[in-house]
Amino acid sequence: MKYHLANTTWDEAEYSAMQSVISTGNFTMGENVKQFETDFASKMGAKYSIMVNSGSSANLVAIAALFYKKENPLKRGDVVIVPTVSWSTTYHPLQQYGLKCRFVDIDPNTLNYDLNSLESAICPNTKLVVAVNLLGNPNDFNAINQIINNKNIYLFEDNCESLGAQFMNKKAGTFGIMGSYSTFFSHHISTMEGGLVTTDEEELYHIMLSLRSHGWTRHLPKNNLVTGTKSDDAFEESFKFVLPGFNLRPGELHGAIGIEQLKKLDVIIEERRKNAATFKSLFSKFDFLTIQHEIGESSWFGFSIILNKNCPFKRTELIKLFEKNQIEFRPIVTGNFLKNDVLKYYDYDVHGTTTNAEHLDENGLFIGNHHYDISSELSFTSELISKLT
Repeated sequence: MKYHLANTTWDEAEYSAMQSVISTGNFTMGENVKQFETDFASKMGAKYSIMVNSGSSANLVAIAALFYKKENPLKRGDVVIVPTVSWSTTYHPLQQYGLKCRFVDIDPNTLNYDLNSLESAICPNTKLVVAVNLLGNPNDFNAINQIINNKNIYLFEDNCESLGAQFMNKKAGTFGIMGSYSTFFSHHISTMEGGLVTTDEEELYHIMLSLRSHGWTRHLPKNNLVTGTKSDDAFEESFKFVLPGFNLRPGELHGAIGIEQLKKLDVIIEERRKNAATFKSLFSKFDFLTIQHEIGESSWFGFSIILNKNCPFKRTELIKLFEKNQIEFRPIVTGNFLKNDVLKYYDYDVHGTTTNAEHLDENGLFIGNHHYDISSELSFTSELISKLT
């Protein structure tokens, strides 16, 4: 490929960190994971952080935790509002916990919520809004908080594509009661496989500590908000199960890599934003294309390209051109998620129309962004598109 979708952010620091773990022989979740969690929470400006084995698992453990809160827990049948464009495991935990999904259209420019549709979708049974920060772009949280204010509705952020983004000088992922993150290979920082959840609520943090590891008490502090007080008898507490949990634990290799990757985050985001400035400069000249409009300070996961109705060529032509010239691309996340057969297993409805999601699905794709200068790749791509007109 001349222009890759994603590339490694590792160097000798990550390989040395892995060798340090290998030399100890301790590969299961331990001190490196704890250190990464502490560092990550501090970097995000959150009180607590918990690492799991993927961003998908981060969504799962966070949604599960809301069912075990002592006060105002979620219940099966509660309505949760979701955008029509996101990744599959934004939605699957909601189905798995018996929530009713209400799909809402996206804004054609920001690719996040159509805020008018979001507001009109609220009903008396709405207990949760999932805000997905798409392709690095944070939502307008001032507007969302005004919509849900005083309505006893939880806000959860799926921030798996938007690590390092900011809105009003506050990190994306920290506006809701919890926020999820992915550290998969193609994301801003990579532990190869991994994910995290941040929260400021100690009870939810303790619940997730238990849920992450089988639902047992072993990883809870002595005084905690799940069981109250743990016994001093380690044998008694070793296999004591109090919540219907999972095994979502990461390994020490993932934690050690994460420590090193987090040190590079600021530089990674800075370079991605520089590339975004180049992208906007080159592609805004095409009045037949829509590129993503930034809210706050995007961390620019990738660059979306949507063909407008006046576009002189079809997406199939653009795809063939990219393939011929070794430019890697993907659909914009899953496109319109409503097209997927998996919805036969869901309890859901659709609020109003999803015209914008459908247009994105039929006419959009995205190309990659990186932690190094890709101005030559972007210029090459722009020149190719000019030849189609």
